[in-house]
Amino acid sequence: MTTHFVPENLPTHIQHFINGKFVDSASGATFDVLDPVTNKTYATAAAGQKEDIDAAVAAAREAFVNGPWPKMKPRERARILNRIADAVEAQEERLAEMETFDTGLPITQAKGQALRAAENFRFFADLIVAQFDDAMKVPGSQINYVNRKPIGVAGLITPWNTPFMLESWKLAPALATGNTVVLKPAEFTPLSASLWADIFTDAGVPAGVFNLVNGLGEEAGDALVKHPQVPLISFTGETTTGKTIFRNAAENLKGMSMELGGKSPCVIFADADLNAAIDSALFGVFSLNGERCTAGSRILVERPVYDEFCERFAARAKTIVVGDPHDPKTQVGALVHPEHFDKVASYVELGKTEGRLLAGGGRPEGLEEGNYIAPTVFADVAPDARIFQEEIFGPVVAITPFDTEAEALELANNTKYGLAAYIWTSDLTRAHNFAQNTEAGMVWLNSHNVRDLRTPFGGVKASGLGHEGGYRSIDFYTDQQAVHISLGKVHTPKFGTDDAAKVDG
Repeated sequence: MTTHFVPENLPTHIQHFINGKFVDSASGATFDVLDPVTNKTYATAAAGQKEDIDAAVAAAREAFVNGPWPKMKPRERARILNRIADAVEAQEERLAEMETFDTGLPITQAKGQALRAAENFRFFADLIVAQFDDAMKVPGSQINYVNRKPIGVAGLITPWNTPFMLESWKLAPALATGNTVVLKPAEFTPLSASLWADIFTDAGVPAGVFNLVNGLGEEAGDALVKHPQVPLISFTGETTTGKTIFRNAAENLKGMSMELGGKSPCVIFADADLNAAIDSALFGVFSLNGERCTAGSRILVERPVYDEFCERFAARAKTIVVGDPHDPKTQVGALVHPEHFDKVASYVELGKTEGRLLAGGGRPEGLEEGNYIAPTVFADVAPDARIFQEEIFGPVVAITPFDTEAEALELANNTKYGLAAYIWTSDLTRAHNFAQNTEAGMVWLNSHNVRDLRTPFGGVKASGLGHEGGYRSIDFYTDQQAVHISLGKVHTPKFGTDDAAKVDG
């Protein structure tokens, strides 16, 4: 039994934040919030219903139509965004402690997420100040320019893995471009999201610009997606939920951005730097407790180095430190919730019938309580196996051999998902060609999951719809209105006159 750190001054009740005020649900409904190390309830949270979403959207709509936020000069909004970043950095320790307590993520990795959240706000503060729009002209005839405008109320629905950082990923560009927002965080992890309200208020964000409604996806999330005055929905989460959201958003033809599930391949050729590939492959599937959409959870290894890779990878996996998330030595903490633990554990048992178990395989010794699963490695996994095809979202990996480049490509593309891919080879010609033929929205060549914020983020196939990141986020959260002006005599066919048939030019 491990010791367990509990942050000071934890709330026992988490409220919504609507129109600048903390409020409970109109119905008084609540749900329990669990600590993933003990699975005990440490707080209740207001459970949002349709009427709470209606109130939040009304506040956001009023702030958009009649408030100062959309009309501010970019530099004014940028100053506020930078103050938000300052506040996040100033309480990095506190944020990381709360995120770790709420999610089970190792504390060292949670600290990195807090800093990344701050950087998201700085990045979009810079981007809106530097933003310029297109102008096209025909000398002496016409000039055309693009007037970029915020769209309105953006509905943001975020997941429970690295929640604070992923919330910042949506909040920063949505607010930077002048929209108002309603955030619906994941019900498993509402703790760190509750900090945004004071951060935004102290930074000078006007009341109604930022609203937060906690609750279940099928209640609060559903009401937000269906609300006719929410023209934009940005969702990160599981693919089945994404399909439901897509269907429900169709009624009002909403703008959609969805980053969904993944079952990303990590392809290792025999000529790769095997030491670097092993380091990256381990980090890629076991960091963040394996609860990451871009995890390289299918490792495809060329036959000449297959046995060596499996042996070395499994040996390293067995030495990964699993334990209390607040211990700086911990590399894999507790999974987020007992429901998710049960799901991952069921895949571990299934994997014992579909592959050769090399490491892990269940709960680590000495951790009888909490949602702990040892880093689990299966080898010789067939491409039609469920653990090869289905997203597990935990510290579980399937390793499969290949003999030819064509076979590797077929295996890499052989799932419904297409979010990320990782390719290890010293042949750069092969690397580039293989990357371009891989069905994935993002590819890392001889590197692990480090992303430049200027690049597009998104997947293909069942892994998503649309892209965000950099200017793609600006495009998603704005309307691009084309304005056309004639610079000379207007030549229009004269309908209703004898000259109607004469068309100049």
